[in-house]
Amino acid sequence: MPEEAQFVDTDADADADFLRRARAWLDAHVTAEHRRIGGGPGSEHLGMAERRAWERELGRDGWIGLGWSESGWGNRTATTAQQVGWAEEYARAGAPARVGHIGENLLAPALIRFGSPAQKERFLPPVARGEELWCQGFSEPDAGSDLAGVRTAAVRDGDAYRITGQKIWTSLAQDADWCFVLARTEAGTTRHRGLSLLLVPMDQPGGRIEVRPIRQLTGTSEFNEVFFDGAVASAEHVVGGAGNGWRVALGLLAVERGVATLAQQIGFQTELREVVRTALATGAADDPVLRARLVRQWAELRTLRWTAIDALDGHGDEGGVPSVAKLLWGGWHRRLGELAVAVRGAAATVGPADWRPAEPYGLDAAQRLFLFSRADTIYGGSDEIQRNIIAERVLGLPREPRA
Repeated sequence: MPEEAQFVDTDADADADFLRRARAWLDAHVTAEHRRIGGGPGSEHLGMAERRAWERELGRDGWIGLGWSESGWGNRTATTAQQVGWAEEYARAGAPARVGHIGENLLAPALIRFGSPAQKERFLPPVARGEELWCQGFSEPDAGSDLAGVRTAAVRDGDAYRITGQKIWTSLAQDADWCFVLARTEAGTTRHRGLSLLLVPMDQPGGRIEVRPIRQLTGTSEFNEVFFDGAVASAEHVVGGAGNGWRVALGLLAVERGVATLAQQIGFQTELREVVRTALATGAADDPVLRARLVRQWAELRTLRWTAIDALDGHGDEGGVPSVAKLLWGGWHRRLGELAVAVRGAAATVGPADWRPAEPYGLDAAQRLFLFSRADTIYGGSDEIQRNIIAERVLGLPREPRA
C-alpha cells in the first residue's frame, strides 16, 4: 500500500497485487500528452473533449466504479484499501482530472442504496463506461449550504414531473448529460419535508433548461446557474420515492468526502512541495515567520490524511466526520494559496508571458491556486454550516435558531 494507507481487515498480498496492476495500467496509458491536459478545480475549462475521451478509456478497461463491487454494477471488485490505492496512484501518475466523478462518486452510491432496479439498470452502466456525465442540482440562491431550504418545485403531470426553479454553483453543468435535482414535490411543505430527488436530462427542447456560466476570480467558469422552466423528468426517475428526497440527499452527501479525499491530498502534497521549492529558491524560507507557516502546512496535511483514513476505517460519527474533514481541508487549502503568493513576493503580481488563449487572462499555477482557493471554505458547504453540523450532531449542543 502507499505510505501510511493502512486499514483494518485488509489482505496485504491482495492489496499489493491490485496496486501493481493499477500502476502497470497507468504507466501504459498515461502519456505526456495526458499530463498536459490539466483540468480540476479552477481549471475545469481545460481539455474537456480529451478528458471525456479519457473517461471512456477508463471505463473500457474497468477502472470506473471500483467502490460499487458489492452491488454487482461496478467494473472491478476492490476493497476500500484498494480503492484508496487506485485513487492515490492515479493522482501520482498525473492522469487527467476526472470529469465523471460526480456520477461515479455521488450519484452511483445513492442509486445503489436507494434506487430501483430499473434505475440502476438504466443509469449505472453508462457511468461505469464513462459515457454519461452528471452534475448536482442542490444549492440555490437563497438556500446555498442550507439544503432544506430549497424552493425549486416539481409538479406531477401524468407520468412525469415539470420542474421550475433555479440552482446555482452547479459544477460542470455546461457539459453534463444529466443532473440529479433536489426539488419540492409536495406543495405547502417546508424544510426537509416534501422533497424528492429527480434525475433530469439536461438536453431538453424549447429552452426548458438554461445554463449560465458564472465568471470566477480566475476568469474561468466551471460553476453555473441553471434555470428550470418546465423541465421534464420521468416519474420513474425519482430516487427513493416521492417525498424521500431529504433522506436520499443526506445519504448522498455522506459519501461525498470518501475515498476521493485521499487522492485530493496527493494533489495538495504536490502543490505544497512546489510552494516549498519556490520559498527555497526566492529565499523566503529564510524568513522565520514564513518558514513556520510552511512547517505548519506540512504538519496539518499529515493530520488531514490521518483523519480521512480514520473515517474510511469506520471510526467516528458518520454525520460529524465528513464535516470535520471539509472544515480542515478547506481552510488548509486556502492558507496554502496565500502562502503560494507570499513566498514569491512582488513577482506574484505579474502574470505569465505565455498564457493560453483559452484563458481570459494569464495566470500561473500559484496565482490560480490563490484565487480559486478563496472559495474552498464556501463551496461544498460553508464553514459556518460545517460548524453547525459538528456542534449539533457530534457535540449535542442546542440547535441554532431558525426563522
